[in-house]
Amino acid sequence: MAERKKLLEIKNLKQYFNEGKLNEVKAVDTVSFDIYKGEVMGLVGESGCGKSTTGRTIIRLYDATGGEVIYDGVNVHGKKSKKQLKEFNRKMQMIFQDPYASLNPRLKIADVIAEGIDIHGLAKSKEERMEQVYELLETVGLNKEHATRYPHEFSGGQRQRIGIARALAVQPEFIIADEPISALDVSIQAQVVNLMKKLQKEKDLTYLFIAHDLSMVKYISDRIGVMYFGKMVELAPADELYRNPLHPYTQSLLSAIPAPDPISERSRRRKSYDPASHNYGGNESIEFREVTPGHFVLCSEKEFNQYKAQSNH
Repeated sequence: MAERKKLLEIKNLKQYFNEGKLNEVKAVDTVSFDIYKGEVMGLVGESGCGKSTTGRTIIRLYDATGGEVIYDGVNVHGKKSKKQLKEFNRKMQMIFQDPYASLNPRLKIADVIAEGIDIHGLAKSKEERMEQVYELLETVGLNKEHATRYPHEFSGGQRQRIGIARALAVQPEFIIADEPISALDVSIQAQVVNLMKKLQKEKDLTYLFIAHDLSMVKYISDRIGVMYFGKMVELAPADELYRNPLHPYTQSLLSAIPAPDPISERSRRRKSYDPASHNYGGNESIEFREVTPGHFVLCSEKEFNQYKAQSNH
């Protein structure tokens, strides 16, 4: 099997707010992981765990407090000329959680989608610009007539499709999808995720898919990272994480997923997670360790040996 190409390397990434003050918040605290070209990397955790901040720091919406983000061999947070920044912004795009808040209500949909086309000079004429807009609308399951309407004339699911079309307009390689379905009805969520899966295959895209719904993340992701209080506590291939969750926090998240069967749902026992049982401020050396190939857990040496033994059975 050919070796996969690393598209993104995140090394000891830190994003602290109010750094050095009494109310300092370590939103992202020494997080490291890689994303390979053509894969979907899922990032999950409860609200406030730092997953959205991780995505926003990767794409430079926030300046990193520390660590490195290496995209295609280049340090994203290093000093860059305007031309370099422009090129980076074309390669990496973001789909936001609230499709209405991220669309300018005063612009027609054609102008919303074509914003990136205009900035990067991707159309030689007005006709070519509109052709690209029409093609993008059709790509995301809308039609030409929608180009002359305003954002408030669309449903939440349609607005999210417009957000996806806008991200695709500059022909990116990598898309960060920040909770792209959490504001949508359940019936619409599957449509949007299926659209994203289809586009990923057709356009050879790489995604960082951020969400708190573990069942939906499993459906779309190749690998999944679990975050808790600014730290990555577990990272594994999607099937492996579901079959063999090692960190107690991951186990508690998985135990909370409701079953479609009402009988088993009545008898289901949810596992609770007590952070005090993992006092990571102690003297033990807590590291992100590889228990089995590709399956990493934040743990002490003693826990690591327990997980190793558990995985060998």
